[in-house]
Amino acid sequence: MIIIDTPVSLFLETRQHTETICKPLEIEDYVVQPIIDVSPPKWHLGHTTWFFEEFILKPHKPNYQLFHEDFAFVFNSYYENVGKRVVRNDRGNLSRPGVAKVYDYRHYVTNELKDFLSDEISEEIEEILLIGIHHEKQHQELLTTDIKYILGNNPLLPKYNDSFSENPIQNLQQQWIEMEEGIYEIGHNNAEEFCYDNELGRHKVYLHDYKISNKLVTNSEYLEFINADGYKDFNLWHAEGWDWVNQNQIAAPMYWHNIDGHWHQYTMQGLQKLNTEASVSHISYFEAFAYAQWKECRLPTEFEWEAAQQNYNWGSRWEWTESAYLPYPSYTKAPGAIGEYNGKFMVNQKVLRGGSVATSEKHTRHTYRNFFQTDLRWQFTGLRLAK
Repeated sequence: MIIIDTPVSLFLETRQHTETICKPLEIEDYVVQPIIDVSPPKWHLGHTTWFFEEFILKPHKPNYQLFHEDFAFVFNSYYENVGKRVVRNDRGNLSRPGVAKVYDYRHYVTNELKDFLSDEISEEIEEILLIGIHHEKQHQELLTTDIKYILGNNPLLPKYNDSFSENPIQNLQQQWIEMEEGIYEIGHNNAEEFCYDNELGRHKVYLHDYKISNKLVTNSEYLEFINADGYKDFNLWHAEGWDWVNQNQIAAPMYWHNIDGHWHQYTMQGLQKLNTEASVSHISYFEAFAYAQWKECRLPTEFEWEAAQQNYNWGSRWEWTESAYLPYPSYTKAPGAIGEYNGKFMVNQKVLRGGSVATSEKHTRHTYRNFFQTDLRWQFTGLRLAK
């Protein structure tokens, strides 16, 4: 029997999964913010709750009573249309509201929305609900990777749990998939499946013939780059990337530790010997580009990746592409605060494709366009070569 998710069941399932991710945490873990890009787990719990309150309950549920009048200020992220907010790098200074109060907030809003959804809702509200659900799924991945950063920068390198599997192995020989020159259609076209607005505007692109690897680059292959002094050869790097390497003394992927001449990696199970057969992860675009240069290859464009994706397995690493994050033809930004969701970030970012071991179920698809700045690597980011 095929079980079809209803918006209500998907909402409740999503809300529960966020709290499941937090179950292994100590109470002190909820408040830590080591760097600006990492938000405290407590903030994720509140922000994903605020989204439903702000965009559904406040404007659409009659006589809705706010849980707390200051929580919009505390848990708004970047929505200028909504009002003032705590600046991003101050999220770790929020000792109050406490963790228990934030969980009370979550449960209050979940119950209020469940009650609201017991009646028939309009297509417009259902669309906002689905955006909110997938917004929370995005934050589930951020929550997971932020937890890893928080624990991975604790001097004791504590484990998160024993079950999170972050290093699956691709048991296959590396081969080059040959793609013919021609016109390919790019973008989302399944009206029955959720997508973000940045995937819309399905259009044709012309691609020259190219080859793309059926396999992600592994840790052992990346070790060869390190041992060949790839981090010391300026010829392999963009000028900005070379500055980044030297200013930050980068010599290996994030979470790698060279202990007495042997490489280890911090994982969700704590510090372990590096699994050389696993796909490399936690690398920046700068590193992915330099490695590809060293191999006399290149990164695929996002269009090449999408045109070829049915020929290989993807989903364990977000894969850097050579494409700038730009709007598709006929892209239009939604009015108001919802329009701030994707369009305002279409500058100075690179597109990543695929998904990762931290991506929530029922969230990714082959047209999904993730995007980050070129120096970031706290996500499970890897690379696939092209030529």
